[in-house]
Amino acid sequence: MKLNLDVAISSSPEWIGAVMDDFDAFLQDHADCERKASAMAMSFVAKYPNRVEIIPELIETAIEELEHFQQVYNIMRNKGLELQHSIGKDPYLDKLLKLCHSGREERFLDRLLIASIVETRGAERFKMVSEAQDDPEMHRFYKILWASEAKHGHIFVKMALNYFEEDQVFPRLQWWVDHEAEIISSLEIRAALH
Repeated sequence: MKLNLDVAISSSPEWIGAVMDDFDAFLQDHADCERKASAMAMSFVAKYPNRVEIIPELIETAIEELEHFQQVYNIMRNKGLELQHSIGKDPYLDKLLKLCHSGREERFLDRLLIASIVETRGAERFKMVSEAQDDPEMHRFYKILWASEAKHGHIFVKMALNYFEEDQVFPRLQWWVDHEAEIISSLEIRAALH
C-alpha cells in the first residue's frame, strides 16, 4: 500500500530544460543532494536513538543514499567533473524547514513528513531526467533512482505511523504537500534537483 502523497504540482518543462542545458551543474548538485540525504537519515538516528522501531530502515536508507552518491560521483569522474569544495544551501529545503513545528514531537513528525515530500519530489524529477536522456545508460540510471526515491517517500510516512495516528499524519502530510507546491513554484529555475 502506497502511503506517501503525490506532489500537488508537476515540475515545469522549464526546469527540465535548465537541467538538460547544464547537465554537469545538475550532476554536481545531485551528488550534493545524495550526500545530504544520507546525512539526514543518520541525523534521525543521532537525534532519536530511542526510536528503535525505525533505526534499521533509517540506516538502510542512509546506506542507499550513500551508494547513490557513489554512483553519481563515478559518473562525474568519468566526465572529468569534480565535487564542489562545499555544499551550498538548498533554498527549497530551507523554506520547508522554516515551516516546521518547534515542539519535540511535532517537529519529529514534521521532519519525517518533509523527508517524504523531498523524496517524492526527487522521484518526480528523476523520472523527468530519465525520460529526457538520449544515453540509454543514463536513462536507466535515473529510472532506477526514480523508483528508489519513490520508495523512500513511502518509507518516511510508514516511519511516522509507528508513532502517530493516521488522522494526525495524513492531514499534516497533505498540509506539507500543499506548502511544498507553493515553495517549488516560488523558486528560481536552475540546473539543480530543487
